Amino acid sequence: MAGLRAALCAASCVLMMGSGCLLWSLLAPGEDRRREILKNLPEANPLRLEETRKRTALMMQVLKEAAETDANVARGFSGGAGK
Repeated sequence: MAGLRAALCAASCVLMMGSGCLLWSLLAPGEDRRREILKNLPEANPLRLEETRKRTALMMQVLKEAAETDANVARGFSGGAGK
């Protein structure tokens, strides 16, 4: 009886995973739609990409300066709480 239950459980798991894969393949966008989505991403715009790069560079500079100092940088933004 335990063998039958294990086989039934394994078969139901395989069936559920198979149906999930089938639904995934049916609902996934086609190649044309995928290209259109990639074309319309904000990073596809050169101006937006440059802004993002500058913002990332500034954040990295701030993080580097914070790592080089011994002061608690986060405490300065708390509005003076805890003084």
